[in-house]
Amino acid sequence: MARVNVVLFDLDDTLLDYSGEAARCWSEACATVAGPAGVDADALRGAIRDVGAWFWSDPERHRRERTDMLGAWRKIVEGALERCGGLRDGLAARVAADFAARRRATWSLFPDAVPALQRLRARGVALGLVTNGDAGMQREKIARWDLARFFDVVVIEGEFGCGKPDARVFRHALDVLGASPRDAWMVGDHLVWDVLGAQQVGVRAAWLDRPRQGLPSDALAVPDRILDSLTDLTTLE
Repeated sequence: MARVNVVLFDLDDTLLDYSGEAARCWSEACATVAGPAGVDADALRGAIRDVGAWFWSDPERHRRERTDMLGAWRKIVEGALERCGGLRDGLAARVAADFAARRRATWSLFPDAVPALQRLRARGVALGLVTNGDAGMQREKIARWDLARFFDVVVIEGEFGCGKPDARVFRHALDVLGASPRDAWMVGDHLVWDVLGAQQVGVRAAWLDRPRQGLPSDALAVPDRILDSLTDLTTLE
């Protein structure tokens, strides 16, 4: 990696397993909180799945709502409870809070994350963390696993004021690092936010395909490299 001076990383589902247990957490929150309140937990779980898919499908709503994840989850549960005839004072907030606590308990770093960061640091590569989402939640993750020590710049959407794929995010990270786009790579799991966002400012992008599902036929961006783990970072040049 002698020719690579800078690597920018995504956080969720790149360094951190954020989504892997989400479905189980919703099921348990419905059974634990909504069931005793007289709501059919299975029906609510199905409604949350459908409402959630609709809620996050709109890019503008996604951008607007993801900086307050607890609020977003509450809105999703409210919509689901309306479908199930179970909307009542405070129930949606209680289900969302229970879900949030369960999600926090399931978060974990991928085993290849810290070794990869350590290897890059040892080689003198400057590192940046560029993440969308809720500022408080992202800072909690960074602090829990002491990740800030690896990064020369951390850009969080909820703090910066805009998120990926906005070009300003990538340009800001590069400016702080004093780096040229041609000397940098972006590594992340999202083809639009991470790959397309980086490429539009001239940064090469490595798409992390941990499930090894391959590039979708309708992909909006074609990565410069496809990786199935962070151990493959040694192949970047």
